[in-house]
Amino acid sequence: MATFPISREEAAKDFDGLMDRVSNGDEVLIEQNATAIAAMKPAPQHVRLLSESLRMAQERGSTVTLDDEFGRD
Repeated sequence: MATFPISREEAAKDFDGLMDRVSNGDEVLIEQNATAIAAMKPAPQHVRLLSESLRMAQERGSTVTLDDEFGRD
């Protein structure tokens, strides 16, 4: 994985290009005034979905439920 620094202005002009680099496994450091302010890197390969977590909880006998406030949590 390579790391590429890019200015905030350049990042705003070529977001699709940044996404291409990240999807190919590279990390992009977005800089402002020569200071890194953000990093974009590939997401972990396995992210557990909420539906998978709920299924696992049910298999273990949990009675957990999602109420109307869940989205705020």
